[in-house]
Amino acid sequence: MIYFIIFILLVIILFWITLKARNMQIWISSYIKQKIFSKINSTVKTKHIYFCLADHYEPYYGSATKELARSRVEKWVKEYKLIAIDHTDSNGRHPQHSYFYPIEEYDEWILDQLKEMKEANLGDVEIHLHHENDTAENLSETLNDFKELLYSKHNLLRKNENGQIVYGFIHGNWALDNSRPDGKWCGVDNEIDVLINTGCEYDMTMPSAPSDTQTSTINNIYLAKEDGKSKSHNKGKKLKVGDWKKYNELLMIQGPLTLNWTSRKFGLIPRIESSELSYDNPPSASRVDLWESCNISISGADEHVFIKLHTHGLQDKTPDMFFSQNGFKVLWATLEEKYKKDGYKLHYVTAWEMYTKIKSLSQCEKTI
Repeated sequence: MIYFIIFILLVIILFWITLKARNMQIWISSYIKQKIFSKINSTVKTKHIYFCLADHYEPYYGSATKELARSRVEKWVKEYKLIAIDHTDSNGRHPQHSYFYPIEEYDEWILDQLKEMKEANLGDVEIHLHHENDTAENLSETLNDFKELLYSKHNLLRKNENGQIVYGFIHGNWALDNSRPDGKWCGVDNEIDVLINTGCEYDMTMPSAPSDTQTSTINNIYLAKEDGKSKSHNKGKKLKVGDWKKYNELLMIQGPLTLNWTSRKFGLIPRIESSELSYDNPPSASRVDLWESCNISISGADEHVFIKLHTHGLQDKTPDMFFSQNGFKVLWATLEEKYKKDGYKLHYVTAWEMYTKIKSLSQCEKTI
């Protein structure tokens, strides 16, 4: 009996060490609750899958020269156009790529290339930012200046009904609202308010696991409100049909975060599925199943499932994965084979289009 108790204690200790090593203690309880209480709506006749790939698009990654950065983009644009033309969703639309472009890497020539991708109906541009030891005042000025530059010089972004330039956002290094425990890579505890006041309509930073910036809220679409402290977006109000009432709140659109029990380290420990596409994490049919299983939707419109993935498309070997190793072809072919059939409808959308669909659903009394 004593040996059995020791064995159980060792298993518990090993389990806790594993959780801490990957910062899973932040979100594991949410994962367990979702697995216990998740339900499938068997009465739904058609399940709509909205697919968005949000790219932390960094041409100057690794302190690249201007020549290297521009050659990366030139090659990307050329190859993307060649392969995207062979793929369509249920509406006959080609795959969309959302370029979250870093403010600190501004390059007029590169932004013009991305504008051409938008004009070719192959994607869109939003805002990305890496910063550190910042202030609310400087951040506000930085965001306002860049959105004005994108809108006025490059004909990117858009204006809302009040004439304000609005945008979507992803925070660099995952440190949204100064969420790193060590305070690095941000510095602004009231960043949620700054984003709202400068015209940010939605954020797509999450998930960030295994980073310690990960929120306890997972697989959700919700409204986050600034509380004056760091990581205000850790929790929020889940969005539901007929409840589009934003009171100084920022819409958080999360990507799938779950455990992959079919891929286990040492045959025991499940790997984290964090919806990232990279050289080490290429797309596959089993991963597509996991993304759908997270059932990211808004309450009252469960038949509309939003799959938001992320990538660093120009970092390291990721471009090779997408193009020379056929990552994009595998991704799109798998999505189309699975969701362009009876019972499903596949929608390739930009980040902004995903936001507007979520907004339209939440403004209606009935699902559409």
